[in-house]
Amino acid sequence: MASKSCANILDLIPDKLLDIPQIPRSLPRVMTLPGVINGYDGDSDGMSSSCRERKIIVANMLPLHIQRDPDTLKLTFSFDEDSLLWQLKDGFSPETEVVYVGSLKVEVDVSEQEEVAQKLLDEFKCVPTFLPHDLHKKFYAGFCKQQLWPLFHYMLPMCPDHTDRFDRLLWQAYVSANKIFADKVMEVADPEDDYIWVHDYHLMILPTFLRKRYNRVKLGFFLHSPFPSSEIYRTLPVRDEILKGLLNCDLIGFHTFDYARHFLSCCSRMMGLDYESKRGHIGLDYFGRTVYIKILPVGIHMGRLKSVLNLPITSNKVKEIAERFKGKKLIVGVDDMDIFKGISLKLLAFEYLLQMHSVLQGNLVLIQIVNPARSSGKDVQEAKRETYLIVNRINETYGSPDYQPVVLIDRPVARYEKSAYYSMADCCIVNAVRDGMNLVPYKYIVCRQHSPHLDQDVDSKKEFSRTSMLVVSEFIGCSPSLSGAIRVNPWDIESVAGAISSAITMKDSEKQLRHEKHYRYVSSHDVAYWARSFMQDLERASKDHYNKRCWGIGFGLGFRVVSLSPSFRKLSPNYIVSAYRRSSRRAIFLDYDGTLVPQSSIVKTPSDELINILNTLCNDPKNTVFIVSGRGRSSLSEWLAPCERLGLAAEHGYFIRWGGNSDWESSLPAADLEWKEIAEPVMRLYTEATDGSNIEIKESGLVWHHQDADPDFGSCQAKELLVHLENVLANEPAVVKRGQHIVEVKPQGVSKGLVAGQILSSMVEKGEAPDFVTCIGDDRSDEDMFESIRNTISSPEIFACTVGRKPSKAKYYLDDTGDVIKLLGGLANASDPKPGNTARFQVTFDTIF
Repeated sequence: MASKSCANILDLIPDKLLDIPQIPRSLPRVMTLPGVINGYDGDSDGMSSSCRERKIIVANMLPLHIQRDPDTLKLTFSFDEDSLLWQLKDGFSPETEVVYVGSLKVEVDVSEQEEVAQKLLDEFKCVPTFLPHDLHKKFYAGFCKQQLWPLFHYMLPMCPDHTDRFDRLLWQAYVSANKIFADKVMEVADPEDDYIWVHDYHLMILPTFLRKRYNRVKLGFFLHSPFPSSEIYRTLPVRDEILKGLLNCDLIGFHTFDYARHFLSCCSRMMGLDYESKRGHIGLDYFGRTVYIKILPVGIHMGRLKSVLNLPITSNKVKEIAERFKGKKLIVGVDDMDIFKGISLKLLAFEYLLQMHSVLQGNLVLIQIVNPARSSGKDVQEAKRETYLIVNRINETYGSPDYQPVVLIDRPVARYEKSAYYSMADCCIVNAVRDGMNLVPYKYIVCRQHSPHLDQDVDSKKEFSRTSMLVVSEFIGCSPSLSGAIRVNPWDIESVAGAISSAITMKDSEKQLRHEKHYRYVSSHDVAYWARSFMQDLERASKDHYNKRCWGIGFGLGFRVVSLSPSFRKLSPNYIVSAYRRSSRRAIFLDYDGTLVPQSSIVKTPSDELINILNTLCNDPKNTVFIVSGRGRSSLSEWLAPCERLGLAAEHGYFIRWGGNSDWESSLPAADLEWKEIAEPVMRLYTEATDGSNIEIKESGLVWHHQDADPDFGSCQAKELLVHLENVLANEPAVVKRGQHIVEVKPQGVSKGLVAGQILSSMVEKGEAPDFVTCIGDDRSDEDMFESIRNTISSPEIFACTVGRKPSKAKYYLDDTGDVIKLLGGLANASDPKPGNTARFQVTFDTIF
């Protein structure tokens, strides 16, 4: 109902007004208090011209350090220079104003919130959300950490002892929190000029709220966690709401192609959306909007890391480490205390390595730094207990008074100390079983390259070798970008042990080559490059917002925006009926499947209502009505037998009949169809290999259907079949085309466009040139008809109409087959306006608009 009413409003607007895109109207920049706008002088145009370019960064937490002064008890703030959100601004021009929206890491009393908000906005360009304590707990610790985080890391709630099952109350808290974030964003955003960049899984439905507030908002989203395979994601009860939330963005970013592929698979399987590559960019057509997909792993801040390496305290720590572990090879690991980080698997592999290679005992040390856990739960406690158990066992078995095989550092470790360990380690191992990105390998590479103290601190007489070795899990986001690393399956203890052995025994020359290759990538793909690249793509993705008409449809979290060209509009019954009545000679061309009967319907026979409408149109002496279909002539003859005056063009026009009393004619009487004997065995091969597919054998051609096959596999097989058939039929008088869930082979010189042109030319030759032409279809083959009609006839009243909102050569669209039937009913009523017919077709105007 929502979409109908919205479309009705647009159809009531005069045509000329619809052709003019709306001009952006400048809005004031910042609203600090409800109803109070800073700096507003009444001249919005003048103010807009002087404003700086602005980016609004939205994330769960603001990039701030927060302390409370012990004397005044006032909160003091400073930027967290290690925060990715703070570092990404280096990718923007110096003139760009960056505003942050997010939560604080401490709870602020209601009485302080107004003062704190003003201070943060004035001094830090930060807008705090101030989520109530109970809401924040249910939102973050509840839905985000106990439901989304495990699911996105492939942990299903099979047993309530390990993961929490879906809780509707926690979901409601997630929705409420996202709504508060949206309110704060819209308080400070000028949606016509600002670019809004939302980060991570905490805010996946925020785009829906923002798009609903302003249809043309320039909106990007980046997911920093993995996106699970469709089999995992589809177990989420609120899967549709979250997926539609992401699709309300202009650009969606992922670290790897695997994550993007899983997202695209969900869009295909759940919503029937297919993607295509547009000049190197992946795009999804979503109600006329193109949602672009960005694949680029985040980088590190080179300057920040180099500055830490140059600190005297870092140099002193390097000396301390060199002295303590003199003569030993060091392996370093830095991980959160998390069940997904694979710490225990790493320790088991190290234990196996010492067991199998006794020569390494006393000479090899694993430094395992454990970052504080980001959440508390039974899983974290179990992981910690297992870690200590294995470490103690290794040290007791292989250790000695002057040798400790595993050094476990389970406390907050300063950045300078981590950098010192990175600098001194011969190898770094990241063994996570699932991780969105993990920047530890990048930091390790830079620390091995940039430490001006290393040469004199380690050995003043010997030049320090700039080498590094990485052992990384194949299940982490940074793995694809580190082609010189030794990739491992973390679950395979023996292979991980073998990889560590290879890393520490590899020749220095090869280590150096691998290190140089990695360093070139890491140094050129830093966090500034990542932010700049994402924002450039966001600007490109949203540049056409004001070239289209936009309106919202749907309720609640099902809201989306329909975006169409100004010249592409819904076909208004009032408008077409008026032109129909004025005309003296008419031609009507109708597709069958997907136009007169639903594409998804199992029953393909026409309804009694459709038969009555077609007979009424055909009985009007001013009308020439044709069904132009890819169906065979036997099916069309049987189904439409009651319509004796209806013209039929079967198999895309290969066969044509002007009425029930006429004979079928062939448009290519002497066509060579021997190629069918070549194509049919190929199609059968793919049918046997593709469950759910079938072959339709026509008199003039062959059609391979894969509508009932697995969407991904069917589409993949269709692409392969298309290429295969094109190769084997290269020298045959046949063409191979791919349509909606089909691959079709038909004779050359046969198309719906050609037969429509022949029918119109025949009418002109008889002196019956039409002054009204209507053509309605839903498939790619119908696009030929739309184009042919425009090129063949010069009638002022041409209504080329596609079914569904999608890119088309047609000027008009209707939503579905129901709208087509109702529209044809309106034309039939205009042809035969008797009281009985008026009642019969009155539903057209009462239900469409």
